[in-house]
Order: sequence, then structure tokens, then C-alpha cells
Amino acid sequence: MQKMQRLDLNLATPAENLAADEVILDACEAGNGEETLVFWEPRETFVVVGYANKVATEVNVAACEKSGVPIFRRCSGGGTVVQMCGGLNYSLILRIDENGPTRNITSANQFIMEKNRAAIESIFPNSHLPSANSKIFVRGHTDLCLGDLKFAGNAQRRRKNFLLFHGTLLLDCNLKCISELLLLPSLQPDYRASRPHEEFVTNLNLPANQVKAAFAREWNANDELKNLPLAEIKKLAREKYSSREWNFKF
Repeated sequence: MQKMQRLDLNLATPAENLAADEVILDACEAGNGEETLVFWEPRETFVVVGYANKVATEVNVAACEKSGVPIFRRCSGGGTVVQMCGGLNYSLILRIDENGPTRNITSANQFIMEKNRAAIESIFPNSHLPSANSKIFVRGHTDLCLGDLKFAGNAQRRRKNFLLFHGTLLLDCNLKCISELLLLPSLQPDYRASRPHEEFVTNLNLPANQVKAAFAREWNANDELKNLPLAEIKKLAREKYSSREWNFKF
């Protein structure tokens, strides 16, 4: 596999971390970047809705306001997530190959999810996960699960030449926050079987560095990304991802 760039990114605000995905994707699309694997870890609690999500339908807005939890919108689809300490975010910016596995949404989902599943499985035997008999599965279209309990959701955004595929892994999160801050999602995969949040999600209980190393090995992402377009990220964060007009668009 061709080598990829890697970036461990922890910018000052949630808006900047969210904006970074779009800026790096746009830079690659403009011919100013290569395939990249990005990691970042939230340092505070906040909610992120998918691009087309309706905030009032997916989020317990009153609970967020009471707790001072901000609400943001990302540039990709998928469902709503609670970002918090103990979570790990990754982003893959991959070239679209019209004759390869990234050629369309479905093929890219299958290709990327299988590699991500393999990355987690590679460290599973040496971990202290809840059940020695549990296995890592891809369920729904883009969920990673321990048995039938979800620990990672993912989403995709495509341009002409590059795509963004990103997700959040629950490693050591306060899962109670999810039930407190989110409503039951308006769209649910069949395997969820209408389970409430507390019966549907789980932590991997793995250190972030171990998971990041497994992803980097699977994606051959060892070259450090240099010349991060920080000014563009800050500008987009300020003008878009920090604006109520964008975050409460729907």
C-alpha cells in the first residue's frame, strides 16, 4: 500500500478541529495535499450533528443548554454524536480511484470499514475487553461494534478527486452523557432494535495511543504531515463552524 501522511491534531477549540477536516480535504482536492490520516481527542464535552440532521429532532437542546454543552454541525452526513474526553476521532482523506475500492460510496464504506475493523482486531487479543469471546464486527453500513454494542460511528463526504471518511471511537467515555444529551435518533440501523443509548453503546477500554498505532499500521500512515494550513483552519472555524447559522442550519 502507498504510504500516507499522519497528523496528530489537537487544536484549541472544537470548531477548529471540525474545520480541519474540511480544510485538509479541500487542500487535497486542489492538488495541495496527499492521502492523510488525522487523529484528535476532544478535551471537553460537546455535541456534533451530521450535516443534514435537524438539531431539535436529534438533540436534547434543553439539557445541552442547562449543562453549557455547545452544539456543532460537521460537513459530512451520518448521525449525531457526543464528543467528550475518552473519545478518539480519526479522519481519512483518501484519493478517489474510479477503478478502485473508493470509486463510490458503498464500495468505499466497505473497504474502509473492513480495514478499520482489522486495525482494532489486531490489538483485540492483547486487550482487556469485557468478554474474551466477543468479536469486532461492522454492522449497519458504517458502525464498528463489539458483539452487538457500538463503539464507533462513521461518516463520509466526497469531492471529485478525494473523499473524507471520519469517525469517533468510544474508548473511555462517560456513556451516561449520551442518554442525557441526545434524543433517540430519527434513523436507526436494524441491528439496534430500538435499544436506548445505554443499551446500545460501549467503551473499548483501550488506550488512545494503542488504537492510533493500530490504525497507522493498517493504513501505512507513518509520514508526518507538514505545513498544516492553520490560518485557513482558523478562518473556516471562525466564519462557519462557530456560527449559529451553520450549526443550527436545520
